Amino acid sequence: MNTPAPTSSTPATAGRLGLARSLGHGQMAMIAMGSALGTGLFLGSGEAIGIAGPAVIISFALGSLIAATIALAMGEMASRHPVRGGFGTLAAHYLSPFWGYLSRWLYWFVTVCVTGAELVACAAYLAYWVPAIPIWAGILLFAAVIIAINLASVGSFGIVEFFLSSIKVIAVFVFILIGAVLVFVGLPDAPAPGLSQLTADGGFAPMGWAPVWVALSVVMFSFGGIELLSITAAEAKDPARSIRTAARTTIVRLAFFYVFCIGFVLCLVPWRTAAGSGDDVATSPFVMVFDQLGIPGAAHITNLLVLIAALSAANANLYAGSRMIHSLASDGLAPRFAAFITARRVPVVGIALSSLGLLGAALLAFSGVGGVFGYMMSLVVFSVILVWALILCTYIVFRRRRITGATFRMPGGIASAVVGLVGLAAVFATIGVRPSMQVAAMVGVPAVLLASLLYVLIARHRISTADIEDAFREADSMR
Repeated sequence: MNTPAPTSSTPATAGRLGLARSLGHGQMAMIAMGSALGTGLFLGSGEAIGIAGPAVIISFALGSLIAATIALAMGEMASRHPVRGGFGTLAAHYLSPFWGYLSRWLYWFVTVCVTGAELVACAAYLAYWVPAIPIWAGILLFAAVIIAINLASVGSFGIVEFFLSSIKVIAVFVFILIGAVLVFVGLPDAPAPGLSQLTADGGFAPMGWAPVWVALSVVMFSFGGIELLSITAAEAKDPARSIRTAARTTIVRLAFFYVFCIGFVLCLVPWRTAAGSGDDVATSPFVMVFDQLGIPGAAHITNLLVLIAALSAANANLYAGSRMIHSLASDGLAPRFAAFITARRVPVVGIALSSLGLLGAALLAFSGVGGVFGYMMSLVVFSVILVWALILCTYIVFRRRRITGATFRMPGGIASAVVGLVGLAAVFATIGVRPSMQVAAMVGVPAVLLASLLYVLIARHRISTADIEDAFREADSMR
């Protein structure tokens, strides 16, 4: 486009919102990995194991399949339309402006909650080493770090997030290798247990097969973040190639990491012990595995890993939230000042607004991480399921219109999307059996109704389809 970028002293306006396109496919994949590969694995896996026992492995496998339909559907659409606002803008175009509005505000709410919750976890992990530092001080420390990273150019952000996510990925990969050696080869003083531990205490599904379904409500939290692929599309160097590669590699890596990590943990640690680990890093199932090797300071090694995991996830979610509120303002669905960008094309107001969750995190710190984290996790799952369902519905309309120009196609097309919707409906149905999901519904349903009312009273009079179409024209010019 020939339109000049806004300066640091000039608010961005619709049609002049050119975010910098400087992310490569590796950085895009790592940003999505950074958001997804967080405390869901390290802090939330114990609860899932407690619900389903060793059969939770199937829960993670099913969760991977559901997540794959979402990631591939988003990837196909984003490779054709790398628009600002990602899936929300696509929903506004293919479904209706209301659904685009609702999905974007819901997702912004999700990112605000997750960013705050992840920093509560970071502060708790820091306190493990330095108990004298109060949780609220740790939250402020890490908040300053991720805000500073996000205020840099998107290229600098991508490099930092790539580095943080790489540490996590390498650490998890090393854990899988060590787990494979312990399970199938063993050590001189520790014979290989093989797969016997999976059936040693009540069988593979000690509480029956229904808990495999119930555990999905915990497992799906671990995949939250895959939707970042469509948001980063607006800042990709080569959207057509980058999105195709990032979508495929992200979901394969996540499925591999989650299924094998949990599988090896359950092969090496009795499932009841792993389920009782709670949020205490000193007794986490990952520390127990390292202890079997006799590594001094295993708890400290794992503490460092989970701290980096949580910090990276918070960093990626702050990025996602700032871009989402920026796109809402650009399309007239949020105050226009939120579309302000600096000379480096960083949505500084969006970052400030998306940091509100950090204030809530300081309050959560007074209640303790464990119980609060569980309820926060359920609230995020409740909201993100609605977002994912809208993504798949958008994809169905996209395919029915026979849109050409996408650089790859999701195997199965509409049929796969329908299967994904059925899976999401099954997860949503756990509201009837999980107290934390019921609490999430008590908060989430009124929030959705309030957002809908605000749309009817205010937003629908301000929304401009011209802004949405301008986003598509801008994206087409960059393909």
